Amino acid sequence: MSESEHFSMEGGCACRAVRYRMTSRPLFVHCCHCTWCQRETGSAFALNAMIEADRVELLASAREPEVVETPSASGKGQRIARCPRCRVALWSNYAGAGAAIRFLRVGTLDEPGRVPPDIHIFTDSKLPWVILPEGVPAMPEFYRRSQHWPAESLARREAVLARG
Repeated sequence: MSESEHFSMEGGCACRAVRYRMTSRPLFVHCCHCTWCQRETGSAFALNAMIEADRVELLASAREPEVVETPSASGKGQRIARCPRCRVALWSNYAGAGAAIRFLRVGTLDEPGRVPPDIHIFTDSKLPWVILPEGVPAMPEFYRRSQHWPAESLARREAVLARG
């Protein structure tokens, strides 16, 4: 689906106090199997849809998320937006892209099955009982964006980072 085609998805926290809408397809979706993400989520991996912050709208009745500064494996930290009531993590912002790009937690979408991973990363540390699907790239650690992202997503990323 090209950027010009209509795409919209809604999501939110468990208690429904924070509701949001994605107004376009994500740039790219990571399924990260690093031990840091395992600890952070309390699960086998984190599934994040990267999207421009201005393409994530809080819905009218939503409460403002609480931003929590946490450490990260890079040492540069991350800012996690959480519901102030139920504390569910909705998205993160990492130092590399700052506030411009959100790493939206796919599991908070109302229809998470519509946003499958584009790539599995840090598979060297994936749990041994996790079976990766055929046909989806899997990298032992990170990867080169230019080798895996669609041209349209690369252009969108450049544009949002250029705006500052």
